[in-house]
Amino acid sequence: MQRKTFAWLLVAALTGAAAQAQTADEIIAKNLAARGGKDKIKAVKSARITGKMVLGQGMEAPFTLEMSRPNKMRMEFTLQGMTGVQAFDGTTGWSVMPFMGKKDPEAMSADESKQAAEQADMDGVLVDYKEKGSQVEYAGKVDVEGTPAHKLKVTKKNGDVVNVYVDAENFMEIKDEGKAKVRGQEIEGETTFGDFKTVDGLIFPFSIEQKAKGAPGGMTMAVSKVEVNPTVDAARFNMPATPKPAAAPPAAPEKKDAAPAKPPVS
Repeated sequence: MQRKTFAWLLVAALTGAAAQAQTADEIIAKNLAARGGKDKIKAVKSARITGKMVLGQGMEAPFTLEMSRPNKMRMEFTLQGMTGVQAFDGTTGWSVMPFMGKKDPEAMSADESKQAAEQADMDGVLVDYKEKGSQVEYAGKVDVEGTPAHKLKVTKKNGDVVNVYVDAENFMEIKDEGKAKVRGQEIEGETTFGDFKTVDGLIFPFSIEQKAKGAPGGMTMAVSKVEVNPTVDAARFNMPATPKPAAAPPAAPEKKDAAPAKPPVS
């Protein structure tokens, strides 16, 4: 009797795990369909997104984000008359941050480069998650600021965990949460997506808010235009060579004092 009970418990557990996995995959399939379909998503080879970042206290920074396969991105933003750049060339991240006194391009730290690589993923964490080495678990139905949503726990190949929230009605991704290291300090952040619009048969969020979890304010990206498959020069993603300082002019030869004149011979 005990053996039979154990067997049935095992079957129930395995069936429950399979149903959970199926539920997660079903939600992902509906999410991809809501975005325009996986084939259309994968057909996007490049994108250009323009708009402004609202930083609080009345500060705004116009930005342009360019992305290209495989995993390349470049963001330019202008603040206080200076233009900063954050980019990933498919392997390495680099930046130009004149606001911090860094006017020449320099390589990002390992943590910063990792974040840039994640941002360069044009498809998002749910597309081809198995091929990326990730695992997805269905974590139940929750309330996201008044909106019923399905919670998906995504465990990436490197062990990082991202919680993705998919609207239970229209199956668009409306929020995600994860941890990131900023200047050596681990911060739990959240990103909220809204104002969805259709561009060339695909759905894009035109409002993206990023902030530390639980914090009252953050940064909002207000998108004004999305271009699908624009022509983007591949060289834009590569870090420019750091200009060498101008060589100092050669020193003038030292003048020797003239020998004193000899007195005339009497």
